[in-house]
Formats: sequence, C-alpha cells, structure tokens
Amino acid sequence: MIAPDPATTLPLIGGVSTARIARMTAREAARYTAARPRSHAALAAAAEPWLGGVPMHWMKDWPQPFAMLVARAKGAEIEDIDGNRLDDFCLGDTGSMFGHSPAPVARAIRAQAGRGLTYMLPTAEALDVGRLLSDRFGPMRWQIATTATDANRFALRVARAVSGRPKVLVFNGCYHGTVDEAMVCLHEGQTVPRPGLVGQAADLTATATAVEFNDLAALEAALARGDIAAVLTEPVMTNSCMVLPAPGFHEALRALTRRHGALLVIDETHTISSGLGGYTTVHGLSPDILVVGKCVAGGMPAAVWGLTPDLARRFATYDATRPAGHSGMGTTLSANPMQLACLRATLDQVMTPQNYARMEAGAARLCAGLGKAIAAHGAPWHVLRVGARVEFICAPGPLRNGAEAAAAHAPALEAAIHASLLNKGCLIAPFHNMMLVSPATRRAQIDHLIAAFDATLTELFD
Repeated sequence: MIAPDPATTLPLIGGVSTARIARMTAREAARYTAARPRSHAALAAAAEPWLGGVPMHWMKDWPQPFAMLVARAKGAEIEDIDGNRLDDFCLGDTGSMFGHSPAPVARAIRAQAGRGLTYMLPTAEALDVGRLLSDRFGPMRWQIATTATDANRFALRVARAVSGRPKVLVFNGCYHGTVDEAMVCLHEGQTVPRPGLVGQAADLTATATAVEFNDLAALEAALARGDIAAVLTEPVMTNSCMVLPAPGFHEALRALTRRHGALLVIDETHTISSGLGGYTTVHGLSPDILVVGKCVAGGMPAAVWGLTPDLARRFATYDATRPAGHSGMGTTLSANPMQLACLRATLDQVMTPQNYARMEAGAARLCAGLGKAIAAHGAPWHVLRVGARVEFICAPGPLRNGAEAAAAHAPALEAAIHASLLNKGCLIAPFHNMMLVSPATRRAQIDHLIAAFDATLTELFD
C-alpha cells in the first residue's frame, strides 16, 4: 500500500498544503540570508539605537528574516547594499508610483535646494501648483499637507465644523493612514476599535461608525441617525484583499450622503493609480472633499486636500466666527518650497496622460499574465486591476466587503510567495499582494514577474 503524500493531507491555505508553505518559507529565508551577508552584518552591528531595530516599526513587516538595506533605486529597479538588484513593483507602496526619482522631480529638488528648504511662506510656484491641481483633479480649493493621514485629519475637522456633527463613517477594513476614525472595525455587527492599537485611551466609537463596503442598507441606516458629519472612503478598498465597488454603489453613496446631510470625503491615496485624475475623475465621482497623497509629489512627502467651492464658502463662514488661535489643522513644514517644487514638477511633467497610458498598458499585460498562471495551475485565486495597480488574491472572488477581504487574507501563504518572488528578483508590496506598473517599468520586467510568479505556483501546486 502506498502511503499518502503528507502535502495532500495536511490543512490547506488558499488551496496549498501547510507543509508546502512551510518548506517554501524555510527555503526562501535561507536563500535570502545567504544573498545578503553585508545587510545581515550591518544590522547586527548597528541596529541597537533604533526602537525595534529599524527607523520605522513597519519596516519589520516584510516577510524576510531581516530588513534589506537599500543602496539606491532608479526607475523601476532597486538595489541593496549586497548588490542584489530587484525589479520593483512595490514602488514605496505607491509613494514612488511614477518610478524612483523621476527626472523632472530630481531636477526640481536640485534647483530648490539652493534656494532654501523651508520658510513658512509661499513661493511663486504655489500659484502654478494650485492651477495644476485643479487641472488634474477638478476645481477645488486646495491645501497642502505632509502626509495623507494629516490631510484626512484636517478634512474631517472641516466636515465637523460645517456640519456640527460628531461622527465619521468609514468602511470595515478601510485604509486612511493612521487617522483615529479609521482605526475601527466591525465585530458581530458592532463598531469596535481595531485589535492591536497601541496606547489607545479614547473611545473611538464616540467619533466613528463602521459599516461594510457595498452594503447600502447599512449605510443608509447609519446616516439616518443624523450624527454623521462625513463618510470617509476609498473608491476601491485597497489595504486588504482588494474589493471593487458594486455597480451603482458610488452613485448611491453620493445620493445618500446628500439626502442625510453628510459630506463625502474620497481618499485617493492608493487609487490615484486608476488613471489621470484618479478614480474620481476616471469614474465621474463628485466628492465634497478630495484627498490625494503618496505619489502626488513624485516621492517627496506631500499630500493635498481640496474642498468644493461651495464647501469652501461654508467653511469660510464658519471660520469668520471662530476665535483666533490654533485651528488643529496644519503643520509647520507643510507647503514648504521643496514640496511645492516637487508638486509642480510631478503634476506638470510626470502625472501625464502619456505616462498613465503606458502604466495601464503594462498593468493590463501583468494582470493577464498572472491570471493565466493562476488558471494553468488550477489555483482557487483571482487577480484584479485598478489602472496601474494589480493584485492577486489567494482566494476565489470577487470579494464584496471588508469581512470577506479579511477572510481571504492568507498571511503565511502570501509571505512565502513574496519571499519566493523576491529571491527570483521581483519585489512586491509587503502588506498585501499589490503590484504597481510605473512609466519606467519595462515589458521585460513585467514578463520577468509573470515568469517568477508562474515558477512559484509550480512549486506550490505541482
């Protein structure tokens, strides 16, 4: 009698046995370590001054035994201090979506560096930036922030100021940076703080309500209570397994917010990949407040938030009655001249129709190639694309909401795949299976990733 193969009898994750996942994880960790002796030694010798060994705690979230120390990045390629070169499809988790150091942005940085870095006063470039923002995203009244988290915080202050209401509605599983109101989720139908929050003291449910994405009945019921100042949403859920809006969802969302007196804040931090002007422009959405961050200044830390002219007038009326003093909005380094120079270069010379067309064509090729590999191996997975953004999900689809996205998330399997792709020379985002195609990404790099993905699936399924 032939003994059964343990790899076919152990529990499955995403259709793959846990034994195969464990073998791949161990094998790829060893390969990674062997290829990076300098990084390993440098971290062992000099990481102690950093809390957790890295300058930002989530740098430890990559599924490798230790951090990769980067030496340089250019275009769609990144190189570590051990000389390993990778085709980069993570691109700073959208921060470098147009490629590392686009030439117009690099020139702007060099030029501005000789004129001063910050002085808490506007430059003449600010006038160009305002016009370019309205050209790209619509006729809003703009402000500059340093991160999209800050921009969202400031936008929500405006929403509460003009509405006189306390709460913000977000969708379960949403991504809006580290905004407090986004740090809630649904548990047994109730809004609760997200597990794992550090040092949380205030009751987040006093200021935030969560409902499921695409659930219009739950959305209307929450809005009907009359205490929601704003709905803060991504057009597509992106920071988990990606969830697309159901047909008619955004039209109904806009109608319901207007009917119940709530403002609509659309956060395009990730969905700026959708096309020129982001998902809002491509799909004709009409938010009251628009937030764009990450790549809007070509990799320089910057974000923008804009109000419709009508909302800007409402806020001006409120502001005229406000006592002088701190508003709770703005930071000293926001709208500094380096940000403005990089914003102008990006909006004018990088964020162009030609570049978006190139990105979308490459992303379509990548999406088709990954889908073909998934089908060839009979994997119970699916792949999605939003403009230049592609994601494979280790579960059947499509997914409808945050709860389904959380259930589809397969951390151990995804980490093994990520490690395998990295050791084959392809870097994807660490927090989810996201890949971006930049204007600098070559067809050969896309085909390399498809081949590496197919080889990884062969190791997992065949």
